[in-house]
Amino acid sequence: SAPGWPHPFDQGHVVGLMFEFLEEKVRVKFGSSTSVATFTVHEPHTPQPDRVDRADELRFVKDGFSWITAVCPPLGFAMRGLWTAALAYTVFVAAIAAGLMALHVSTDVVTFLVLALNIYLGFEASTLERWSLDNDGWRMIGTVNGRNIAECERRFFESWLPSQPVITASPATSKRGGAIGWPSGAKT
Repeated sequence: SAPGWPHPFDQGHVVGLMFEFLEEKVRVKFGSSTSVATFTVHEPHTPQPDRVDRADELRFVKDGFSWITAVCPPLGFAMRGLWTAALAYTVFVAAIAAGLMALHVSTDVVTFLVLALNIYLGFEASTLERWSLDNDGWRMIGTVNGRNIAECERRFFESWLPSQPVITASPATSKRGGAIGWPSGAKT
């Protein structure tokens, strides 16, 4: 800024933005937020025939930025079950850092590059998880929006469950009491 003029930081813009950010986080934490979360829903390549068992196997993958992956990618990947990605990240960053240090590149530059990679991975963590599920034979069966995971699950199952077949017990198993012969109530 010009001499005598206040710097943009001095005008309170950054402080105001920080308070808006913190207020939004508080609203999200205590449930009065208007923010919307988006999840993709995935099922395994061989789903169970019963809709309750099938629903139990579904995976909801949240779309959006992952702070834990941006701060510590191996931990973020491990929390998502992406062990190969965690190992690949560790090996890749160690090799790049060693190579750049061997070329006498400043540690500040190496730190900046690793930080930039971490931020990028924070944005792409959910994409990597969906890609991993796809490679394992899972298929995406829908997307759902809501304020949180509980609301998204409720919305998804309200529309998905009615279209799924109900498995009823056969007369042979109902006379014996249970599916494997164990009584399921009073003896007859």
